[in-house]
Amino acid sequence: MFLGSGIFVSPKGLLERTGSVALSLIVWGACGILSLLGALSYAELGTLVKESGGEYAYYLQGFSPSSVRKTWWAPIPAFLFAWVSVFLLKPSSLAIISLTCAEYLMRIFHVWIPICLTPIVSIKLVAVWIILLITFINSYSVNLATRVQNIFTAAKLLAILIIVVGGIVKLAQGNTAHLAKGFEGSTRSFGDIATAFYSGLWAYDGWNNLNYVTEELKKPYTNLPRAIIIGLPLVTVCYLLVNVSYLAVMSIDELLASETVAVTFGNRVLGWAAFLMPLAVTLSTFGAANGTAFTSGRLCFVAAREGHMVDVLSYVHNRKLTPSPALLFNAAIALIMVIPSDIGSLIDFFSFTAWIFYGGAMTALIVMRHTMPDAPRPYKVPIVIPVLVLLISIYLVVGPIIDSPQIEYLYATLFIVAGLFFYFPFVYLKKSLPGMGHLTTFFQLLLEVVPTDVMPDA
Repeated sequence: MFLGSGIFVSPKGLLERTGSVALSLIVWGACGILSLLGALSYAELGTLVKESGGEYAYYLQGFSPSSVRKTWWAPIPAFLFAWVSVFLLKPSSLAIISLTCAEYLMRIFHVWIPICLTPIVSIKLVAVWIILLITFINSYSVNLATRVQNIFTAAKLLAILIIVVGGIVKLAQGNTAHLAKGFEGSTRSFGDIATAFYSGLWAYDGWNNLNYVTEELKKPYTNLPRAIIIGLPLVTVCYLLVNVSYLAVMSIDELLASETVAVTFGNRVLGWAAFLMPLAVTLSTFGAANGTAFTSGRLCFVAAREGHMVDVLSYVHNRKLTPSPALLFNAAIALIMVIPSDIGSLIDFFSFTAWIFYGGAMTALIVMRHTMPDAPRPYKVPIVIPVLVLLISIYLVVGPIIDSPQIEYLYATLFIVAGLFFYFPFVYLKKSLPGMGHLTTFFQLLLEVVPTDVMPDA
């Protein structure tokens, strides 16, 4: 889950914001290191707090342990995370990856379907079908979704292997002119560098996905830290090699002008086999979208089980045992987010909001070091690491606002605060809208779902 498909989307945006080859490569490496440090902190959280749900479970344990959970303020951080993730972060991630998958899929055939529509509308329609197909797979069977994930991860590795080998061949032939430009044109804006990190960190996003399914991992105390320590350094090396390969084939201007960088690379390097590149990327991004839907459903399920979402979202199919209501809800919001289709704006919106909560998770870990000093910790990260990640997350959130404020950051902040207007009446006071009981019964009958107290794992 660490090897994201953002590597086929982010190079253009990151290079555009850093302004130079050398600085962009430094940011790529720094993003990998930051992701590794964050993931190591999450490894302690994942082995300390056994429940699935990622940051949601950590906020509950860190900020609202059982001794204070009944107070009005204690569950607020967890609720706000669930509110933003369910309605914004997870659906936007699924929408971004699906749009990328659709764009590369259309490049394979070089035609727009249906022919009477513009390319952008065709891409949106294909993205809609991708979201619907992935939701069906995850609703039909957990085992099927897992097999799809494994198969399409192989396609992702194949795409990266093709790019890296092709780049090495070009470098061996002496194509180093673009890389030799070094720091020429580098930005000096702290805000630009922070938003460049948004593009880079989007490619690495997924380093915390295993924490959403802790209850479903075999030997989590051993396998979670091991997967992080082995996986993320390898991913960082792969991403650096991929970017070097791009720049061995394309100039900075060509890379910035390309909407599908991997396709341009394939056309330059693979000749008659150029179709393999968009095909591999299409399969790769489909697998990434499948993984995103899988974890999104679990987060929504856990939040609803805790009473922070409507009850029906914590139900599972009575035969398939999949959280189909949560999956369908996530898909419905993602379909709405496909409409604007501005991938760059969605990435910035996603990253700005996500790093607010990543910083919150680091705070929860630091708090639990004091509130749960004697709790068993099969893996314990040096305290300096979560403190460093917390400071960097503050910079990533505050830096762009100070240097280049955008209305999107205000929207994201207002959306977070808006959750409080739902928390107090519906969670703390446990009020419900008239007719909710009948609506829940309707969806139970329609979707054939039942309440459960266990994480779906069959």
